[in-house]
Parts: sequence; structure tokens; C-alpha cells
Amino acid sequence: MKQNKKLFSNLILQQPISRRSILSAMAFGAAGLSVGLTPGCQPVEEKKVPLPEPLVKTQYGPVRGYINKGIYTFRGVRYGASTGGENRFKPPKAPSPWTEIRDASSYGYRAPQTNPAAPFSMAPDTEIGKILLASDGFRVPTPESEDCLFLNIWSPAIDQKEKRPVMVWLHGGGFSMGSSSDLLYDGTNLATRGAVMVGVNHRLNVFGYTHLGDIAGEEYANSGNAGQLDIIFALKWIQANIDKFGGDPDRVMIFGESGGGAKVCMLLASPAAKGLFHSAVIESGPGIKVEEREPATKAAEALLAELTITKENLAEIHKLPTEKILSAYFAATAKLSGQGGFGPVIDPVILPDHPFYPKAPLVSANVPIMVGWNKTESTAFSLGQDELWALDEEGLRKRVEMIAGADTENLIVLYRKNYPNMSPSSIYFHIASYSGMGSGSVTIAERKMALGKAPAYLYRLDWETPVLGGKLISPHGLEMPFVFDNVDEGGIGLSGGGAEAQKMADIMSEAWIAFAATGDPNTPKSGLPLWDPYDSQKRPTMIFDKESRVEFDPLKEQRVIFEKKG
Repeated sequence: MKQNKKLFSNLILQQPISRRSILSAMAFGAAGLSVGLTPGCQPVEEKKVPLPEPLVKTQYGPVRGYINKGIYTFRGVRYGASTGGENRFKPPKAPSPWTEIRDASSYGYRAPQTNPAAPFSMAPDTEIGKILLASDGFRVPTPESEDCLFLNIWSPAIDQKEKRPVMVWLHGGGFSMGSSSDLLYDGTNLATRGAVMVGVNHRLNVFGYTHLGDIAGEEYANSGNAGQLDIIFALKWIQANIDKFGGDPDRVMIFGESGGGAKVCMLLASPAAKGLFHSAVIESGPGIKVEEREPATKAAEALLAELTITKENLAEIHKLPTEKILSAYFAATAKLSGQGGFGPVIDPVILPDHPFYPKAPLVSANVPIMVGWNKTESTAFSLGQDELWALDEEGLRKRVEMIAGADTENLIVLYRKNYPNMSPSSIYFHIASYSGMGSGSVTIAERKMALGKAPAYLYRLDWETPVLGGKLISPHGLEMPFVFDNVDEGGIGLSGGGAEAQKMADIMSEAWIAFAATGDPNTPKSGLPLWDPYDSQKRPTMIFDKESRVEFDPLKEQRVIFEKKG
């Protein structure tokens, strides 16, 4: 389908410069609208309880965490060796075992991602800057390094008397930016509700997704999916060790937002990941297709050209400084002008088929999924583009024509009928959001349901944030403060905080935990009405709002239009 290309090319990966600055702040996963970044590698303003010291012996060596708010917290737990030097572009390797107790109270490195030629800055008097400031987003992020294979773990208890569901978070940022060590992704509150939360850092951009396999042969056969291999390596670590942290290795849920949701899709299609997780949630990141080998090879060739490296002297790439490779990557992507190439790629071993094209993956047929989107995803990508917020009727039609072509008038009439007081700009944001993440999410639910093996649950978040006077409506990333139950800390800049936001957090976090525990989001703790799996007759869709409800095939005409275009 075309949705995935549109989603990650037009909305996430290849924005004009004005958008690129905004998306840098957002870390492509709406994290910048909601996330607080930790200073240095130290835990953020948390009181450590000195005793008892939580000590866990992992398969590689012992680690000592700390207790915060009654939750056992382990940060910067190593699951793999450094990916630099000779390990660059290669599958992840196990770290050297250790015998001395290692401190696990500080975050590990995030993957390299900052352009050395243009380090990001955002003035606090801009709209996005104000949101970041409210979210403590101007804290200094954790340092970057190719030595980035670390996990963060939060657990209610580290005894093995009760095995708890495990929620494994894959951060957003397309495939090029982000970290699981951002304040929004703190798992303390999820652990308080009874889950074990694990955040994964892994290789990104040029280091995680450069396809050299058709240039350099077997030694680099899987380099285009190195970032995915890191995640699979982390899932294997979780299978071997999570019981020591109070988790149940037989109840592991992977979940991610934006690029993280796409990573979930890739894992659902990967034979190498089979059996490592038991349920999956795709939040605003319908990864229906991956890169084909030809454009991925062209991107790799563009990178090598920037580095003046050829197939014959490729070994030199292992000797170059991290910054030089990053600089070449940013230069190459600029010259590729939106053609992509640095993302998961078709691979006979790791990704033999597109995840959800032309059908759902058989390798994960028995894994239940939950998938959904936020009703105006595109507002988050439109900050800084003043013209989109002041559309007149002519401007609305021009914008919608770029998305819907001959169906433009039908779509506008549909929204006028259902929402007579909606402004032209708001109509555009709704249609643009559905055309990518909405229709892609519905497609995934439909194709998963068609396998007839495991259920798919579809949702849409309609709750409107009061941030910026309600301007953003229901933007990309809005569900994350609710899912993590972090509306008054890392997510306040996006949720606005307060009682209404906390009510949504109570609902959504419990539904996600129930799904991790049972593969079914229905639980009395959420207070939601009965949420049936998606089917081709009724098409039930949970609408998360001030008064959450189930709607059957909402805006059917819109679904049919974009289904036809797919």
C-alpha cells in the first residue's frame, strides 16, 4: 500500500527545513511535545531509598538499581556490546561478562543521531518551545555513543513469587532519532499499576539501517536491519532475564508509537523475532511496507560516496569517527531529497516480506494486536506552517486535492455534514491525519482480522488537549502521556495535566496493561465499555474521549475512499 510511504516520507522522514526543526524537537515521535530529557545520565529529581538495595544477577553479571516511589528501578542495563569499530554495521554481540556489581541507577547512552554540522536548538518563545519548556524538555539529553545497547527496567517487585506482564517499549523517532531514556517513558507509574516496563535503546539511522548487503556481500548481509536485530537481541535478553526482575517471559508485549509502532510492525513480520513476544500494540505508526533493496542500496552508495569509500576498501569504514559517518549520512540524505533508503529493508532472513502488504504476516498470526491513531495527528507536524492554520475554502480544497484527488468534494461534504461548525483548517487536519495513520491503522486491523488466528483491536483517540488553547486538537503522540500514566510529569506539555488528563491515563494505561497480561484490553479497571475485536461486519472502534465509547465503522465513507486509493 501507499500509506506507509506517505506516512513516513511526507509526515516523518523527509520534511522541508521548517518542519525538520520542529520534528527534531519532537524526536519524530511527538516526544518533543511531551518529553522531558534527563540531564547527563543521572536519574531526574528522584529520591533514592538506600535500603534494601535491589540487586539482580543477569546472565552477563550483577546489576544494582534503586527504589523510587516503591518501584524497583534499573537504568542503563547493558544487553549488548558496543556497536562501534569492528562491530559497526554487524549483528549485535553479547557483552563481555562481569563479576563486579555494576551500578544501574543512570541511563546509558542514546544512539548517535545529532547532525555534527547543525546541532539542534529551539527558542523557548516559539510554540513548540513553550510546550517543551512545560515538559522540562530543555534538559540536556543523555550523551550519544555507538555503545548504546542498554535497557531501562521498572518493576513492582524483583522476587519471583508473582510473574507480572512485561511491556517492552520501542521509542518513536522514525528510524533515525529518539531514545527510551526520555522522561515521558519513565515506567514508574505503569509498574505501580502492576506491570514490568522495559525501554529499549538500539542503533538508529546510518548505524542501524544502512543496507550494504548488495554492495559488500555476506559479511554485511543484515546491516540494513541492524537496528531491528538489536531489538530482537534485547527481546532475547528479556526472555532470559526478566523473571529475575519480577516479569513473566511468557507474557511479553511490545508496543511503540510513530516510528516505534513501525518497528513493532517489522517485528511482527520477522521470523527471527518469532516467540519472543506475545502481544503487540501499534500506536500511530502503521508500518505496512519497508524499503525495497534497490533504493536502500542507492542510499548506501550515496553514503559511501560522501565518505570516499568503495567496495574494495570498505573495511576503512570501521576506523572512521562516529561524527564523520553521521555527517556523511546527513549530507547523503539531503541529496537523496526524500527518496528514503535508511530504514528496515526486505531481507530473506530478517524481513522476507513487507509487514502488512499484501496481507498480514503469517509468522505472527497467533499474536493479538492493538492498533490505532489520534484524530488530528497532522497538527503536530504543522506547527510553524502558519498557512495551514488559516485556510479558507479555496485553500482547503487545494490541500485536500493533494491527498484525495477526485474524492475531495465528497470528503469535504462528509465533514460538513457530520461537523457543521468545523473550520476549514480543522477539516484539513482531520482528513490529512486519516489519510496516513488512520487509514493505515484500519488496513492493519483488517488484514490481521482476515487471517482469522488472533484478534485485532482498533482505536481512535479523540480527546482534545488544552495545550496552546486547544489548537492541536488530538495531535500525534497525545496518547503517550495516557498510556504511560505520566500526564503531570514528562507528558504535561502535551496533555496539559490535571484531572481530565489523569482520567484518560487511568483508562488507557489499564487497558494497555490488560492487553499485556491477557491479549485482551477489556478489564474492569479501565471502566471502558465492552471492546470487541475488529471484524468485517461491525468494524468496532474504541473512541477514547472524555466519555469513551465504541463506534461501528466511524466515518465509513472516508474509510471506503482511502481503502479504494490504497
